[in-house]
Amino acid sequence: MDKIKVVQIGIGPLGQKITQFIAQREGMEVIGAVDVSPELIDKDLGEVCDLDNLGIKIQSSITKCIEGIKPDAVILTTVSSMEKITPQIEKIVSFGIPVVSTCEELSYPWNTSQILSEKIDKAAIANQVAVLGTGVNPGFLMDSLPTFLTSVCQDVQKLIVHRIQDAAFRRIPFQKKIGAGFTLEQFENKKKEGTLRHVGLSESIQLIASRMGWKLTKVEDILVPVITEREIKTEVIRIPVGCVAGVQQIGKGYIDDDEKIILVFKASVGEPNPRDSIEIQGTPTIKSIIEGGVNGDVATCAITINALKQIIHAQPGLRTMADIPVVSFFC
Repeated sequence: MDKIKVVQIGIGPLGQKITQFIAQREGMEVIGAVDVSPELIDKDLGEVCDLDNLGIKIQSSITKCIEGIKPDAVILTTVSSMEKITPQIEKIVSFGIPVVSTCEELSYPWNTSQILSEKIDKAAIANQVAVLGTGVNPGFLMDSLPTFLTSVCQDVQKLIVHRIQDAAFRRIPFQKKIGAGFTLEQFENKKKEGTLRHVGLSESIQLIASRMGWKLTKVEDILVPVITEREIKTEVIRIPVGCVAGVQQIGKGYIDDDEKIILVFKASVGEPNPRDSIEIQGTPTIKSIIEGGVNGDVATCAITINALKQIIHAQPGLRTMADIPVVSFFC
């Protein structure tokens, strides 16, 4: 198999780690890079990513970057919002190039953003390429993996998933996104603005429900702060007693009054018992626990590049992780 040639759009912390991961893999190479940050434009991609010079200048224009080269796929790591990412995807697929994106709302947008989903789907089909939203969560641990584990069940009554993380090991933008170091008042203000939450919990619920054939009558998304009872100090943050160490977010999917899907997402700096667990109540009942949990930054970068092989050959249109062959490591 020839190397997969990739253009990266979005060279923030996640994009930089993806560049580093690709540099360590023999099955792919980056041939172009785009970012709108003035501090990055015209810099060598390798220099920005703590690598040797790659001879790739970061450009500000998707069109100028893609014109003249023939990438096999684009990795898009820019925003979490369907509204903001849709025009970016439309531009990319107009060149006949498939897209793998870490946009959380793109992981299963058919219920929450139907009109935008249809726009992306039509554009991808018209240009005969596939578009995929993925990541560790949403994209795998709280939706694809529990769904796949039900393969051996004769019936399923309920799915309960916990993702409990020590955010001290996550990138700084993630710590800010969960409110680490905020006062309770600051947390509540950001919560009201809608800027402080884990994006993708509702999408994970909808993906699971669609695969189970469940028609949900109600979906809840409850967000509360995790308040520290001790002072927390790391290399990058100090959190006084009584301040916010992170968030706990609980998503529930109902059929009438029956809870069918419960997703518990908790991420806080200094979390004492990190883990990823899945419980399937059915025949048979299955319980799976990953002690210590999965490092979200590493896993998101890995699953994004591992999905390249599948998305290049996937059926054209807007796809989910449930629509494509099982993603695995390859080299």
